[in-house]
Amino acid sequence: MNKGLRALAIVFGLLSFGILNAQDKRPISLSQAIDLGLKNSKQLKNSQAKIEEATAALKEAFERRLPDAKVSGAWLWLSSPKIDLKTKTNSNPSQGASPQVSQATYGILNASLPIYSGGRIRYGIESSRLLAEAAKLDADHDRQDVIQNTIEAYINLYKAKASVSVVKENLADVQQRVKDFSNLEKNGLLARNDLLEAQLQASNIELALLDAENNWQLANVNMNLLLGLPDKTEIVPDSAINGSFDLKTLDEYIQTAYVQRKDKASLDLKKKAAETGVKATKADYYPSVALTGGYIAADIPNVLTVTNAANIGAGVSYNLGSLWKTKSKVQQAEARAKQAAIGESILDDKIKMEVNQAYLDFISSKKKIDVNTKAVEQAAENYKIVLNKHNNSLATTADLLDANVSQLAAKLNLIFVKADALLAYSKLLQSAGLLEENLNK
Repeated sequence: MNKGLRALAIVFGLLSFGILNAQDKRPISLSQAIDLGLKNSKQLKNSQAKIEEATAALKEAFERRLPDAKVSGAWLWLSSPKIDLKTKTNSNPSQGASPQVSQATYGILNASLPIYSGGRIRYGIESSRLLAEAAKLDADHDRQDVIQNTIEAYINLYKAKASVSVVKENLADVQQRVKDFSNLEKNGLLARNDLLEAQLQASNIELALLDAENNWQLANVNMNLLLGLPDKTEIVPDSAINGSFDLKTLDEYIQTAYVQRKDKASLDLKKKAAETGVKATKADYYPSVALTGGYIAADIPNVLTVTNAANIGAGVSYNLGSLWKTKSKVQQAEARAKQAAIGESILDDKIKMEVNQAYLDFISSKKKIDVNTKAVEQAAENYKIVLNKHNNSLATTADLLDANVSQLAAKLNLIFVKADALLAYSKLLQSAGLLEENLNK
């Protein structure tokens, strides 16, 4: 009875293990992978934090227009000071007696509202607004990078999984050939050397399968990290990747990139912010004018009591040191603006180069699909011919094994170039700033 229960427990354990493994497998399409990548991207979360920082900086710039108010007060203990009141007269000498003072209390409230600051506040607000908009554009650019990285990782996973499937299929054929050759060798119908060649090929394919499975597991781990999935999740990509390609001319992609690229728009705003920073720095040459007000209350027992001492007026301040200190600050601000302008020109060249490279890579990938499609047909036909010759003792075993290897390579190459064409097309769209727009169609 105990043995029966133990056996039953083992059976249920194996079933449970199979169920857990099944739960770990998760079929995911490319569009689902992109959605998960965007949702769980640490890069985009960091970009959002930068937007929040820039937005807070803009709010701080607006708050500089608000009044400043300071309150201070104190209670003081005094050590029997000698007080000589200048208001005493000779006619009444008793007034000359020093009052006994042991403590003092006072409170002061000061407030000021900036009226004119040479443009510091206005230019500061404008610069912060431009930088906040640039932060949002940077986040949009990062979003494009996350989408492209997800597509690349997904295609790598697809290629790795397809490699495992094709190599396994080929290994099964080769292992069957080894069995057939073994029977022929036992019956004296095949040379021992031919059998060894077939066994060697089987061993090489087994090694290739180990490498393919290792690459697939690494690609799966990378995909889980990108999508925010548990490490043990086995992602099952689509069995086939097909894409529709609406190709435009190279000039159209370049012109579109100059308009659509978020990094270019962001850099343009940063350049304007740097130019505004020059104006804000030059504001140090001008005085500041503020509306001021305050209230004072004080109590010194036996000596003085002050209440309702309110005041209001206007104040002007000017730092004379700005006459000789501001010039270097302005030069630094102008240098930053010059760097931003040069950076924009460099980015224009980079965009043109990226679009050209992506366009040529895609054209090359399309041509490779045609070439490799023919290669698969040729390799299959060649294998049939060599197999027929081998069966009729007109071709060596080495010729047959070489034909088999060529057929395997042709199949893998066709799978790879089809996937690479989709990746090249997405890279072209990204370089032109059209990637997410194309996904939403």
